[in-house]
Amino acid sequence: MKKSNIAVRFLALLAVAGSFAACATTRTPETTGEYIDDSVITARAKSLLAADDFLKSFKISVETKQGTVQLSGFVDSKDAADKAEKTVHGVQGVKDIKNDLIVK
Repeated sequence: MKKSNIAVRFLALLAVAGSFAACATTRTPETTGEYIDDSVITARAKSLLAADDFLKSFKISVETKQGTVQLSGFVDSKDAADKAEKTVHGVQGVKDIKNDLIVK
């Protein structure tokens, strides 16, 4: 009887500890709403880049974190990098753009 009582208490303690660990915050907390907003910004930016006849030939990656859009990849000219940045700047919700496009 005592052994089963101890086992039940141990399992209950383990469940409580596991639920606290699951609720731990990350280094950069982001709410569900911010995550969805960032996803929408990324999707709109990618679609604008893909719709542009000049820019669609380049493989430009787009990532968004708390409204800041990061562009990365390779383009063939400074004009292409500038045009990509200008295109993404028009997306609603963009707070800042980090243009990491490399001219090759």
